[in-house]
Amino acid sequence: MSFVTILLLAVGLSMDALAVAISAAVTLDQLSGRRVFRLAFHFGLFQAVMPIVGWLAGMQLQQIIASWDHWVAFGLLTFIGAKAIRTAFAEPDANASRNDPTRGLTLIGLAIATSIDALAVGVGLAMLRVSIWYPSIVIGCTTGALTAIGMLIGTRLGKRFGKKVEVAGGLVLIGIGLRILLEHVL
Repeated sequence: MSFVTILLLAVGLSMDALAVAISAAVTLDQLSGRRVFRLAFHFGLFQAVMPIVGWLAGMQLQQIIASWDHWVAFGLLTFIGAKAIRTAFAEPDANASRNDPTRGLTLIGLAIATSIDALAVGVGLAMLRVSIWYPSIVIGCTTGALTAIGMLIGTRLGKRFGKKVEVAGGLVLIGIGLRILLEHVL
């Protein structure tokens, strides 16, 4: 597999992470290097590890994984998107801190949801008898870089358009989940 092919695959897999990073950054009051690093690192790590898991599972588990992976991604993205929309319309509470999508279970849920399709890519690469290590590194690094770029874009959009972009970000997350579900169901 050539580097260009692997890079195009990596960019394709990273598009969901880019969209989610933009949506996540919109919800943040302030963007810090630490937040960018956390999201970019976790998205890149999960995108790098999932093809390895898929590759190791190979053809034995392909039918099992394919029967539920889209439902997991849809559920996680819909839940997190609905939460973002609800937060945009909620009355601000001086004592409550906003949910930070770069921390805790939200971060893990987003990382899993955006990397499930990489699991299927790993299974496909196993069927093609392609070594998984180099593609996984390229996929992880590309996803990390595009996630960081997405967060910078999202912050600018959030400052410029406010709550409207938060609602749009939540709708984008739900839309990505729905797209993943429909691609597998239809």
